[in-house]
Amino acid sequence: MAWWNMSMRQGEDQGWLYPTVVLCVYGFLSMMRPAEPFLVPFLTGPGKNLTVQEVSRDIYPIWAYSNLFLLIPMFLLTDLFRYKPIVVLQAVAYVACWLLFSFGSGVLSMQLSLLTYSVASAGDVGYFSYIYSVVGQEHYQRVTSYARAAVLLGYAVASLLSQLLVSIWRASLFSLNIITITCLCGALLTSLFLPMPQRGVLSRESRGGTVSSRDSSPTDTTLVGFQTWRERFQRTFKGLGQVLRDCKEHYSSIAFLFFCIWFAMGKCGFYQVMGYVQILWKLKQPSGNFTAYNGGVDAAATLSGAAASIAVGHSRLNWSVWGELALGLFSALATGSLYLMDLTHNIWVCYGCYVLFKSVYMQLITICTFQIAKGLSKEHYALVFGINTFAATALQTLLTAVVLNTRGLQLTVTTQYFIYATYFGVIALIFLVRGVYSVRVSKRSRLRGGSHEDLTAERQTGTPETSQV
Repeated sequence: MAWWNMSMRQGEDQGWLYPTVVLCVYGFLSMMRPAEPFLVPFLTGPGKNLTVQEVSRDIYPIWAYSNLFLLIPMFLLTDLFRYKPIVVLQAVAYVACWLLFSFGSGVLSMQLSLLTYSVASAGDVGYFSYIYSVVGQEHYQRVTSYARAAVLLGYAVASLLSQLLVSIWRASLFSLNIITITCLCGALLTSLFLPMPQRGVLSRESRGGTVSSRDSSPTDTTLVGFQTWRERFQRTFKGLGQVLRDCKEHYSSIAFLFFCIWFAMGKCGFYQVMGYVQILWKLKQPSGNFTAYNGGVDAAATLSGAAASIAVGHSRLNWSVWGELALGLFSALATGSLYLMDLTHNIWVCYGCYVLFKSVYMQLITICTFQIAKGLSKEHYALVFGINTFAATALQTLLTAVVLNTRGLQLTVTTQYFIYATYFGVIALIFLVRGVYSVRVSKRSRLRGGSHEDLTAERQTGTPETSQV
């Protein structure tokens, strides 16, 4: 365990910079998975000989079901085990997943690979919460942006690299898997050098920011007795109870609740579209020696979405008033792009609609994220977004069970995307109605001469604060 304690001492000596750099390198390498944009062609190719129906109905749904049951335990274990072990577990799960993808065979082996992938996906809470436990609050905004930028850059570079290897150097799809495994092994090695946090966020919440000398002892990270672990459980659950009570106040705000609703519903629909888009592309591709451009399209969509997110961040629009209407309008645009993706027979139109859809989604999820987060303390951030993500996964599991695993329906992939487009259409209708109502309430409040506090209260409760006889 020498490397574990060594990395802990290094992190303490270097302040916020060392853990941030190591975490960003890990995030970049963990997303360097050039095999992912061509996963469906690989699984249905001559090496695996799986059918499209087996991939869509028997293999892919495993991720949605298992991820639902792993999210809550993973969140509690993340705080209990002080974040770093969960990040290491995520790296191990990624490596195991792609080893199974590359060298396994048959439906059962691929289902097991999706199960390990769901462990890695649930471990995202450890990655995005880790940094808050090792750096000071004055660095939160900076290190959060760095960690997210590293993940985004890794995904874009991996997608672009895969397209170049397939289109220009004619690399085999199996070689993409070998490169992916190599990068993920690098991520696993990097995760070992993360400094070990001395306390969890929930433990800190339950103690009011103080830590006993026993809990902060370096030997506690390796030699902990039963009493210490019992205290950790008690502090974690006590802190969780306190945070849940605080979160209840946030969810009582109507405006806050609507942004959370879009977050959950939008993420659910996005997961479904992303999960099966390669199958749709395979159906739309012309017969013959057509070169798939899955990687290039993914890279373009990611970079376009990043640009859209940055544009939102620099916009001076009053999102508290116009945010819900913007969610409705852009959700309608996403709906149109999905309908066109489904109805067109031209693969290039399908590619273009996907780029538009992903760009719109990343723009809207950015609006929801900062609108939700701006009123939260960092102790509440992980739990609130964990609750919203759990709601999204639960909804996704229900949608998967109805659309894909209802034996009587036996829907084709084009019918699936018609349902997904209609799903986003319902979201658009809800938020257009809510957005128009919010704007009218805001204008009415200004005409009545309401103060800023009155308007804020009106936005939170959904009813006018001031009255006029």
